[in-house]
Amino acid sequence: MVMTHPDKRREQVRLSQPGSLSLSLYPSPLSASPGERSVKYLRMGCFGFLKIMMFIFNGIIFVAGGAILGVGVWVKVDSGSLLGFLTQIENAPSELNQLLNVGYLLIAVGAVLMVIGFLGCCGAMKESKCMLLLFFIIVLIIFIAEVAGAIVILVFQPLAAQLIDALGKQVVDSIKTKYGSNQDLTGVLDTTMEGLKCCGFYNYTDFTDSPFNMRNQSYPSTCCQGPPCSEQQANQLNITGCYSRVVELIEENAVVLGAVALGIAALEIAAMAVSMSLYCKIGK
Repeated sequence: MVMTHPDKRREQVRLSQPGSLSLSLYPSPLSASPGERSVKYLRMGCFGFLKIMMFIFNGIIFVAGGAILGVGVWVKVDSGSLLGFLTQIENAPSELNQLLNVGYLLIAVGAVLMVIGFLGCCGAMKESKCMLLLFFIIVLIIFIAEVAGAIVILVFQPLAAQLIDALGKQVVDSIKTKYGSNQDLTGVLDTTMEGLKCCGFYNYTDFTDSPFNMRNQSYPSTCCQGPPCSEQQANQLNITGCYSRVVELIEENAVVLGAVALGIAALEIAAMAVSMSLYCKIGK
């Protein structure tokens, strides 16, 4: 008599039961080799890591977009801002009219960043291929626009210099006719000079024959590092003009600005790569 091993008998009974044959033909995950399980867990870990990084990165973008949106709203509401100063300049170049829309530009940029952050976060956490693809397309469009904008700035540098020269002449004319009599222009210019530690647009002579100079026979305190400020003291100290001061600040921080620009470009490329990686892995 042939004896049957108990395990074999149980297997025969299990196979003889209806519906059990189809289940027994599929290998259990535990039946995979250690190497296959390691590869599987590694892929799951990489996928989870990409999701977390995508969520954190786009969370930062969302918060930054909200901050920029808030600044844009503040610029539009604040009547004492630099934009208010520009409206006081008579016969200003027509190109400066576009600067009056900076608030709207900031609002639009902030809104777009918030949308990008939302799509990235939700697309990663909910594993939505549609959201991830839309995120990739928007970031790609922004990246192309930034590259095109940089090329345009490099090509039209002479035009920008001409615009600044024309602006400088009109600003000086406005200072000579309104500084000391127009509260908006006077307040904004005083705040700018105190913040930048500068005097006038070019130098102290911008205030010569202005209402303030004619009434007080002196110059703003920022042109002499404190009142009273006579013409002789202003001439001796010769405080740098605000235009030259801004140029100096840009030149001093050119490396930082360049590094920030490159960092933003690198983040955008990384975001596109991660979003496309998640897009390809979802559903597999």
